[in-house]
Amino acid sequence: MTTSSTAYLQLEGITKRFPGVLALDEVDFDVASGEIHCLLGENGAGKSTLMKILSGAYQKDSGRICIDSKEVEIVNPQAAERLGISIIYQELNLIPALTVTENIFLGRELVSRTGRIDSAAMRKEAQEILNTLQISLASDAVIRSLSMGKQQMVEIAKAITRGGRILIMDEPTASLGSSEIRELFEIIRQRARAGTAIIYISHRLEELFEIGDRVTVIRDGRKIATRKVADTTRGELISLMVGRDIKEQYQRKPTTPGPELLRVEHLDTPSGLKDVSFTLHAGEVLGFAGLVGSGRTELMRAIFGADRKTKGKVYLNGKLAAVPNPEAAVRNKIGFLTEDRKAQGLFLAHTVARNVTISALERMGPPLRLNAKVEQSEVQNLIQALRIRTPSAQQIVRNLSGGNQQKTVIARWLFTKSKILIFDEPTRGVDVGAKAEIYNIIDELARSGVGIILVSSDLPEILTISDRIAVMSRGHLTGIIDRSEATQEGVLKLALEGGRRSVTD
Repeated sequence: MTTSSTAYLQLEGITKRFPGVLALDEVDFDVASGEIHCLLGENGAGKSTLMKILSGAYQKDSGRICIDSKEVEIVNPQAAERLGISIIYQELNLIPALTVTENIFLGRELVSRTGRIDSAAMRKEAQEILNTLQISLASDAVIRSLSMGKQQMVEIAKAITRGGRILIMDEPTASLGSSEIRELFEIIRQRARAGTAIIYISHRLEELFEIGDRVTVIRDGRKIATRKVADTTRGELISLMVGRDIKEQYQRKPTTPGPELLRVEHLDTPSGLKDVSFTLHAGEVLGFAGLVGSGRTELMRAIFGADRKTKGKVYLNGKLAAVPNPEAAVRNKIGFLTEDRKAQGLFLAHTVARNVTISALERMGPPLRLNAKVEQSEVQNLIQALRIRTPSAQQIVRNLSGGNQQKTVIARWLFTKSKILIFDEPTRGVDVGAKAEIYNIIDELARSGVGIILVSSDLPEILTISDRIAVMSRGHLTGIIDRSEATQEGVLKLALEGGRRSVTD
């Protein structure tokens, strides 16, 4: 096992301040060649700030960074890349209008002898890279046409092909299904065997025990402890991370579902959904499981009116309803928390208050005469109810941690008085404390009579908080299982079926 004495990268006493906030307080961290060193902490603990300093996005206020025993200054991302540092950020850094090839080679395009960009050579090399990494993608595919999981794999390929000696991975599995995670772990192990120093950030504790050599815990901007993964436990890590008692295991108590809120019959879409039928009742949490690309998100977007339906009917409260667009969905009291909160769910440059009220501004008064006092009062009540950690309702949303951004989106749909709430990957990229709070929010909403649709790639999560579990495979609904009968093996079997089964209940 490697130790700091053999560290290839060493950070000593790293301190970073923002206005009114001490983000990092003399943090020490190191990673050796060939080591996978996990970094753990709640949202807002300082993990991403530390990695942004290492990648040149931020400048440290004090401290030392040494690579191969030599002190270095990382003044910008270009300097970090020259030093052999590659980073995969939690939020994707791809250009949607460009192809997979163009994103992989962005900033380091291949040039022919005539001085022109050699597109054919780049496509060929990109495809070879994807094949080597066993990523099933066409190099000429346009990024915007890919699922979040596939985009994440492109981000991983782009970083790995930079050939750096230090690879930082910030929540790389957040959008991946189980099979993609296995493929990623094999890629990580290959890079470690080749001598790459890997820093791995994840809120999924089970991943740390599968992939990590050591783990360092950061809390409130300070390093709390470093442990060999083999010498620690989940309970110890949670205690170190949150600094308080927290019940990690959560189980919804059985409930009696109420009347039918939503019925979908024989729905087809241009994206490949075929003959999908199911029902949702008041007070029910209906989980949707399936591999990446199974059609779960496409189904939710079609129900919400964000994507076109080519066939099928939607009934709300037993009556046939037209939901051609999101505006109609909101009018019909349907809310949708998307899997990509930053790109599709939030107005990052606006305040918490405006993000909460934006979908129901009519409640604030007539157009051009919004009542700021009413807005402040309503939003403050939701901030307190959901325990959103923010200095005020006027805080800019991009300055909040991931978990608090997620709860801000939830607050918006509570503000609209939604009766049907679709949660697509609601705990993606949030820490164990925020995850428990989101579970409690879902439970409280269900007990108040709201119908919840939960999409998650985390099977234990689906099995824990769902009343029934619908399983998708290649655009088809292959089965619906009651929680009392559901197992991981049973869900995975249905997820891998891929055949057509008409399921209506």
